[in-house]
This record gives sequence, C-alpha cells and structure tokens, in this order.
Amino acid sequence: MSNGPFEIDVDTLGNLRPISKVVLSLGSNMGDSATILQEAVEFLADTPDLALVDVSPVYQTTPVGGGPAQDDFLNLVVVAETTMEPLTILDRCGAIEQNFGRTREVVGGPRTLDIDVIMVGKRISEGDIELPHPRAHERAFVLVPWLDIDPNGDIAGHGPIAELVDEVDTSLVTRRDDIVITFTGTGF
Repeated sequence: MSNGPFEIDVDTLGNLRPISKVVLSLGSNMGDSATILQEAVEFLADTPDLALVDVSPVYQTTPVGGGPAQDDFLNLVVVAETTMEPLTILDRCGAIEQNFGRTREVVGGPRTLDIDVIMVGKRISEGDIELPHPRAHERAFVLVPWLDIDPNGDIAGHGPIAELVDEVDTSLVTRRDDIVITFTGTGF
C-alpha cells in the first residue's frame, strides 16, 4: 500500500494502522456561517484519531450545481492526519453536520453545514464512499482554499492542485480575511 512517502505493508502492522492524510471541505450558507464553521473545526479537532494539520482561510463562494436560489457559502478546507477508516471519517462528519441541524430535504439546497470528505491518503472508492471526491477536481471552492495550505497537494487520478486551480473558474471565489478560523487539540 502506498500511503505517502514510504511503502507500508499493512499486513505487518498488527493492531497498528497507517496514518493517512485527509482533506475535508466545509461549507455553510445558513445561520451564522462563520460561527458554525469555527465550531465544526473545533469538533473535528476534538475527534480522537484525527489530528488537524492546517485550516485554510475562509472563502465566500457562489453556490454551484443548480438547486434553488440561496445565499453565498462560506467555505474552507481542513488538512488532517488520521488512522481512521474512510467510512468512520464520513460517519463523524455526518454526526457533526447533524449537530448543526443539517437536513437533506432539498438536493443542492442551502445548508447549515456541509462537510465533504475529499480524500483519505491515496485511497480510491470503497463501498459507500467515493474517493477522491468525484467532483473535487472541478470545484474552485475546494481547490482554491486547499492550495493556500497545501501547495504541493494533489488529487489521485487528477493531478496537482496548483494545476487544477488553473483549469477552473475562480471568479466566484473571494477570500474573506475578516473571518479567521482557528483550532486547537491534537486528535491523537
């Protein structure tokens, strides 16, 4: 298994699990979005076996993908390290979304909180989770903040973030330096 700069034979790890890089995209366009994002990042930082490495600046973005008319989103990207399995990460993100009243009644509708699992190491789709996220390479609201904190990052099968940003329309993504999201905690 290739999980970073070293080849790891997971069969020899016993009860140990390899550490994987995780990229999460968070967005909100209902309620006090800045506070919701801050609290969501704090919940992530308090997650056992998840160590936040960095949080991007906040960006204001126009909703994409259709759906009803709605307010702009505030978006950010979190880079972390974890020993958790992808579905466990997805479940944790879903629980955090539910904590903020996330509902899924309207496809493409407004959200109090949306957390997308963009990638977990070099893993590809497994069971109920598509990895890397199937549209991340097309979305400026993921790529632009990600590039800020991980300029050498890449999406398996699609290439370096720095090159992908050049292929998307970034005109609807505006950095909001007046909103700063912080985190503490170790996760491990």
